[in-house]
Amino acid sequence: MPDGSATAHHYRPKLVTVLSEGYGLDSFRRDMLAALTVAIVALPLSMAIAVASGVSPERGLYAAVIGGFLVSALGGSRYQIGGPAGAFIVLVSATVTRFGLEGLLLTVFISGFLLTLIGLLRLGSLIRYIPHPVTIGFTAGIAVTIFASQLRDLGGLKLVAAEPGQLLPKLVVLGQALPTLSPATLAVGIGSTTLIFLMRRLLPNWPGMLFAVVLASVAAWLFHLPVETIGSRFGQLPDGLPGPRLPTMSYATILEVLPTALSFTLLGAVESLLSAKVADGMTGRKHRYNMEVVAQGIANIASAIFGGISVTGTIARTATNIRAGACSPVSGMAHALFVLVFMVFAAPLASFIPLSALAGVLVVVCWNMAEREEFFRLLHAWRPACVLIATFGLTLIEDLTVGIIAGCLLAAAFAIYDRVRARA
Repeated sequence: MPDGSATAHHYRPKLVTVLSEGYGLDSFRRDMLAALTVAIVALPLSMAIAVASGVSPERGLYAAVIGGFLVSALGGSRYQIGGPAGAFIVLVSATVTRFGLEGLLLTVFISGFLLTLIGLLRLGSLIRYIPHPVTIGFTAGIAVTIFASQLRDLGGLKLVAAEPGQLLPKLVVLGQALPTLSPATLAVGIGSTTLIFLMRRLLPNWPGMLFAVVLASVAAWLFHLPVETIGSRFGQLPDGLPGPRLPTMSYATILEVLPTALSFTLLGAVESLLSAKVADGMTGRKHRYNMEVVAQGIANIASAIFGGISVTGTIARTATNIRAGACSPVSGMAHALFVLVFMVFAAPLASFIPLSALAGVLVVVCWNMAEREEFFRLLHAWRPACVLIATFGLTLIEDLTVGIIAGCLLAAAFAIYDRVRARA
């Protein structure tokens, strides 16, 4: 089986390669089974990420449908699954707070163009050289920040003012709201998290997240639990996609959101190529990095036009796709269509989902994102530890972009020092 190394730089979607090699009924069956498996995972996760990002849950589903379809149809990986990702929660939430929904859509739209440009200029290969400690550091920082952002919904806390964006002020405000904690809400949230972890250990091939959300919804409805649901906060979800519409934009607003769009672009490129690299390691294949970045850019442009949040390659869903037996990008395209079918036929059922159950889903996501073993392994050598701690700390205290830039600069300084010392 060729690994694709000779064509890794080509601008040719892997879907075209697969179809030109021959695509039979057996491959289609395997892809459909994998697609259904991934869609079951993507459904609760897409809604949970959207709610945690400060937007209504359908925005996550729009991104999963539109972005997920285009990432697979145009991408440079056979197995990549695109959609809303937990890594973007912090950025999306801050953008919505600062610029509103229209500002967010414009930011996603611009970042899509920037990602496409990066791919067309053949800069996708450069992004792969971001130091490993930087990647682990900002990923762990994002995981901690997301976990903190879920504490309010997990415990049903009532805040007297808006929840601060930065970590330390957020924790202070949440601590002051502890007397308002709802035991029923906390029980649903912790119960959902516990069930997911138990199913992963005892029934690893079962969709634990979907089971947890469904059981939490049934319990809340059956016992009339006083918990906030998607329906009570957002109303009923729409039963399909909205019509395409360009985000509201002007020269002034473009300049205003451009720095944030650069952050979206950087994180989107890193996350997508990291996910594609993980898929390569699991399958022995080689993704086309520049084509992958171009596809991510087009997917973000389209997601914004249809009202969706940011799209990137998702490691957990991509790995699920591979383990479920996928053999081509058709599985990723079909997973997006399965999510759309859910929106069309089962949208009213989503109104019963407790928000604390979705918070419980994201607690599991944070636990998986943190890469604890690798984090502590890097602490054993002082140089990687310095880069890791700088990236992790600044991601928590300031923001993601500052953390990544600081970590890369520190790693570069160490490399330059070593080179100068070797020549001396």
